[in-house]
Amino acid sequence: MDFIKNNLANALTLANLFAGCVGAIHLILGDYQTTAICLVLSSVFDFFDGFVARALKSNSNLGLQLDSLADMVSFGLIPGLVMYKALEPFGSDLSGLHLPFEIKYFGLVVTTFSCLRLAIFNLDEEQRYYFKGLNTPTNTVLLFGLYYAFKETGAFSFLFDSELLLILLTIITSWLLISPVKMMAMKFKSKQLKDNYPKIVLLAGGIAILALFQIVGIPMLVIYYIFVSMIFQGQLK
Repeated sequence: MDFIKNNLANALTLANLFAGCVGAIHLILGDYQTTAICLVLSSVFDFFDGFVARALKSNSNLGLQLDSLADMVSFGLIPGLVMYKALEPFGSDLSGLHLPFEIKYFGLVVTTFSCLRLAIFNLDEEQRYYFKGLNTPTNTVLLFGLYYAFKETGAFSFLFDSELLLILLTIITSWLLISPVKMMAMKFKSKQLKDNYPKIVLLAGGIAILALFQIVGIPMLVIYYIFVSMIFQGQLK
């Protein structure tokens, strides 16, 4: 029983990693629905590994390292591959210029900054009730959500028809990962209403966005989350 108790959280973390690996493979193959399912599974495993570790009091340094390594694949490699795939059709052309390399590789900048983000997070002890910068799972939801909505419905075609906008998106999201901007964490510090206004605004608006726009609303929800976090900067502490 002690073995199960001490390793259940780590098993969930490894399940997150496995789902992320499968998702990355299917993203490369163009099977975006399977990738979406894998990302949902990774997110569930990523949530419950920490929950189980706290509930069973089985937190460990090994678990901390495994968590970051698993997230690096599920929420670091995959968003980089999304931008790689999005930029792939443009080949070596950048706004009429023929470059000596294919611009799709620039999409992997997101992956490198995700790695930096995860390392910074592991060393930062302040981020209990808020995040500094956009966390990697949320960034993944934004980028994959945009790409998936485009492939499924044709939404956001203005973005995916422009290599310059895609490169700009890569730069902005990479910066957001390591930025000092505070982002809301869904942890309740108290039961007082005044302390939870940002979360109430986020939940109410988020439900409305998803109800109205469905698949297209998923990346819009992340943009709304960033917007609400910026408005309530003073209350995030």
